[in-house]
Amino acid sequence: MKRVGLVLFVAVMFAFGMYLGSRAPDDPSEAAANTAVEAVVVTTTPTTSTTTTTTTTTTLPPPRTATMAFTGDLLPHGGVVRAAATWADEAGADGWDFRPMFDEVRPVLAEADLAICHLESPISYDDTNLSGYPVFNAPRALVEGAMDAGYDGCSTASNHSYDRSASGVVGTLDAMEEMGMPFAGMARSEEEDLAPVLYDVNGITVGHISATYGMNGFVMPADRQYLVDLIDAEAIIAEAALAKAAGAEFVVVSLHWGNEYRHEPTSWQNERLAEILPSDEVDLVIGHHAHVVQPVDKVEDEWVVFGLGNFLSNQSANCCVAASQDGMIAVVQLLENPDTGRIDATGVHYVPTWVDRHNGYVIRLAEPGREDLPAETARTLEISEGRTEDVVSSRLGPVDGLTAESLFRSDPPTGGE
Repeated sequence: MKRVGLVLFVAVMFAFGMYLGSRAPDDPSEAAANTAVEAVVVTTTPTTSTTTTTTTTTTLPPPRTATMAFTGDLLPHGGVVRAAATWADEAGADGWDFRPMFDEVRPVLAEADLAICHLESPISYDDTNLSGYPVFNAPRALVEGAMDAGYDGCSTASNHSYDRSASGVVGTLDAMEEMGMPFAGMARSEEEDLAPVLYDVNGITVGHISATYGMNGFVMPADRQYLVDLIDAEAIIAEAALAKAAGAEFVVVSLHWGNEYRHEPTSWQNERLAEILPSDEVDLVIGHHAHVVQPVDKVEDEWVVFGLGNFLSNQSANCCVAASQDGMIAVVQLLENPDTGRIDATGVHYVPTWVDRHNGYVIRLAEPGREDLPAETARTLEISEGRTEDVVSSRLGPVDGLTAESLFRSDPPTGGE
């Protein structure tokens, strides 16, 4: 998202105001009728000896609800890509197969009405010149695996977005478009950059925006600043206004921010949050990049997930910190206010995860008491779950609407490796 000038910003806000005005009922009685779950109309006809009463009952439809699932970094390090090649070989196929890595989390992602991944790496359009850290370029199969896992779209703005320069951005988006995977955060033109990304989520229109703090020192051409969206509060709010003018009832902003391996949000994160989330145009902030989980919090009545941790990577205590194998699925609940029609996020459920690097990089559900895995692995998952819970729930708890319960699983998964 290139920096939006004052003229465009004013025009956007004017359009947004016109849009809101068009939603106001022409007849005040419409608003009154919508405030009552059950309206009773009594018609009385007086006569000389009797009174006749007719009662009509109107029942409004129930409030709309939806769930949205978000996960952290998909980082295709060399070890992850080699494991995908092994999975493909074991299935008697060529290339790479990332699908088995998502087997345990697939039921959670599939049950959500909207599931959004964070794609940290460019995608090679023709599966050539593949590379891992520090300059990424992943095979198309990574996106295919994400789609098979149940993702409906991805945020793509990250510090690695420009690893393969402008041609890498274009190739990534060409490949994702061909595969039918929606994206936000990168663009091939100014028009595409400003076009709202909208999802129909169980009858609720959700807008999605993605932006990053930077690109590891890479610099976009002056005339192509639209290629990767950078975190700029004014531009983000203007883009959110465009989304709402186009029909979005709820806008999610994915931010790639924070310090690596640090659980506590930085002052820079807090400053950007204070600029972005209180605006009327933005309803939820979802963060990633730190490679460890960060707290979930609220700004007044709106939610921020500061950091989702790593969802798939080769990081561990060997290179980084043990917590870099931890991640989570944040499941956000949406509910329509029957009186105003406003869509609010009413709660966040988080499902802790852990990357099993020694068994094909399977993303494990970090639930205690698992008996389907070796005792050592089960104990590691219990430790991971405790680490994640300590950080994620350090500010809020069940009384605030934040729970560690899975919406979709009541028992540990069964089966084996």
